[in-house]
Amino acid sequence: MKALLNGVEVQDAAHAVAVDDRGLAYGDGLFETALIRDGAVRFLDAHLERLRHGCDRLDIEFPHAALLEDIHTMCSSAQSAVLKIIVTRGTGGRGYRGDVAMAANRLLALHALPAHESHNGLVVRWCDLRLSRNATLAGLKHLNRLEQVLAQREWREQDIDEGLMLDTEGELVGATAGNVFIVRHGTLLTPDLRFCGVRGVMREQVLRVAAERQLPCNEEPLWPHDLEEASEVFVTNAIRGIRPVVALEDRRWRAGPIAEQLSVMLKL
Repeated sequence: MKALLNGVEVQDAAHAVAVDDRGLAYGDGLFETALIRDGAVRFLDAHLERLRHGCDRLDIEFPHAALLEDIHTMCSSAQSAVLKIIVTRGTGGRGYRGDVAMAANRLLALHALPAHESHNGLVVRWCDLRLSRNATLAGLKHLNRLEQVLAQREWREQDIDEGLMLDTEGELVGATAGNVFIVRHGTLLTPDLRFCGVRGVMREQVLRVAAERQLPCNEEPLWPHDLEEASEVFVTNAIRGIRPVVALEDRRWRAGPIAEQLSVMLKL
């Protein structure tokens, strides 16, 4: 695994991060997981814009120029890979407040592509764990992912591919590692994420191309019963693209034309 810490290649991954890095100590930071294809990051501008927005929201320095150099270095090492980018508030000091003048740390690492999925759709389940509502953090891909970690530990069945998550009030938020779309009466819908959840890069690309092609779409509150009325359900993710959902408990769907059309539009 190739990795860079603040632009310097990591020689020993087990000892790369300082023990007082605020990302490690407090989850004080953000991350992006992007696909490298043909030596370039897919949707790079969208990933960097989301990261910049997150840094602005959390008042973390956004090292834009340095990140571009790091990404160029990483892409020169791999034609196809998963690139993880982490930006933390920085290093130093015990306590939540930290030094207001500290410089951000950036850690980039290459990972192998996930195994190819041979089946034609996802079998999903409802997660028991509910996501906490916090409008201040809603939409951000911050480093506090313990809810998703615990949710994915709820099942061991090999035939379950993903879990769908609700918030504490029972609204649909998304999958454990992706966003959810449904098609209802010909309209493409996705949760508005005003209280929690991640505004995924692939989610934004789907909304963008749908608007460009004048495909009816909307972001709005959705509930479990809305899936009962859906003709299509699919999950989006920056690495895996658009994946149709074919089963949720006793409910069944076919891989539908909207998901296929969007995949073609986005050249996934």
